Amino acid sequence: MASKTFRVAKIIFKRSQPYFCPVINGRSYSTAITSGDNEPSFLDSVQIYFNKAAKISGVSEKTLSHIKAPDCSLQVTFPIEVDDDKVEILTGYRVHHSRHLLPVKGGIRFSPGVDEQEVAALAALMTYKCAIVDVPFGGAKGGISIDPKKFTLAQLERITRRYTVELCQKAFIGPGVDVPAPDMGTGAREMAWIMDTFRQFHPNDVNSIGCVTGKPISLGGVRGRNEATGLGVYYGVREFLSYPVVQKATGLSEKIEGKRIVIQGFGKVGYWAAKFFEKNGAKIIGIGEKDCGAYNPNGINIEDLFTYLVKAGTFQGAPNVDIIDDTLKILELDCDILIPAALERQINLGNATKINAKIIGEAANGPITPAANDILIEKGIIILPDLLLNAGGVTVSYFEWLKNLSHMRFGRMTKKWDELGKSKLVELVENNAGRQLTESERKSIVQGAEERDLVYSGLEDTMVAACQETKSTAASKNIDFRTAAFVNAIQKIANVYEGSGIMFMT
Repeated sequence: MASKTFRVAKIIFKRSQPYFCPVINGRSYSTAITSGDNEPSFLDSVQIYFNKAAKISGVSEKTLSHIKAPDCSLQVTFPIEVDDDKVEILTGYRVHHSRHLLPVKGGIRFSPGVDEQEVAALAALMTYKCAIVDVPFGGAKGGISIDPKKFTLAQLERITRRYTVELCQKAFIGPGVDVPAPDMGTGAREMAWIMDTFRQFHPNDVNSIGCVTGKPISLGGVRGRNEATGLGVYYGVREFLSYPVVQKATGLSEKIEGKRIVIQGFGKVGYWAAKFFEKNGAKIIGIGEKDCGAYNPNGINIEDLFTYLVKAGTFQGAPNVDIIDDTLKILELDCDILIPAALERQINLGNATKINAKIIGEAANGPITPAANDILIEKGIIILPDLLLNAGGVTVSYFEWLKNLSHMRFGRMTKKWDELGKSKLVELVENNAGRQLTESERKSIVQGAEERDLVYSGLEDTMVAACQETKSTAASKNIDFRTAAFVNAIQKIANVYEGSGIMFMT
């Protein structure tokens, strides 16, 4: 009789204490280490930034300790059959950093570097990110420690569904509890599997479709979600360029047109950010991928390069670009705006002094270590922080969640009413002007807003308001934008905790 492998699951609850960076199983857990051993881990880096802002936030120590500590952490292990006679034991995680508002929100990533510490750091960033853009969610994050490229489609589906079962059994998923989203190594396909699995456990829950965001449109997704993070990066950079304080510090004009931009990472975030910058007149002169970088001082055609990458799997051999074999060198190119859109800790003590950008827009989570951050600020480089700049994804995920709970597509009730009102206004103008508009002119003016239009509008308004709040705090306290963003987040979260009385605090 063949031997059987039994599942082992472990759940760890941690409350009201600082989250350390322990050495587990004989090694320090961290992600994307490209710097020296003397730099802090990703989680430590987040805590360093938090502590700096906490000192000037005006929030009490007991509330700060409550904000800083993660509410709970789930670790599960489960088997996956990869061959007829071979079973792999996989490890998955889900961390709820803060349940001050429910549901909690955060992506699920499939990556070999996933561990409890990385997930805890990302969950903390999600808490602060949601607060900054006034999205009424707490922060969470999850992941499975796998390389998705090493598994078949059928195996990935089994892995995703089994992980979802673990989340369902431990009450770590649900439209009112915890709403995951895509992250590195996952997308709409995985979110559809998660939603379908959750619905098997809750067949009578009319809101079960809202248990996850980033779904395909046909399964309750929202138009504009795929490009949301990249579009949010564009809106944020554009907004900061309009501030005289940024113009004075960098010598750059307020216009996007003509700006020389370098982007590290050509995935979902980097690609869409590049597309929006290119569309509005910027020159994308450099793009970095895992194995190499592409460079053209006259500007790269984004769609041509992306099409080549999809077919070839690399930039090597691509036309109209020079290849940079050391992909990290892409970060050191002379440019106006540098967009790290790959992994954490990419700019560190090893290369911070070599950065030649005037503005760094953090599209990735935690791409700059604290020591490197200080060096860059000393050099006069403006840093637009991750917890503000890449919040477009969670903002539009919020819109998708609202759509799922209302069970109605945005614009369905208002589109034709808007068109009718605009038509009457156009007729009035035509009668007074004595000229009839052409059919194309009339159509462009009276067309009502579609779902994507409303999503873009809501995202733009959210990003502009959050950027202005960050600028205002930075100016009033004479601090950098990252610290200002953390201060705003801490104060907003503290208001919720203190306003509710923080049960059992005393």
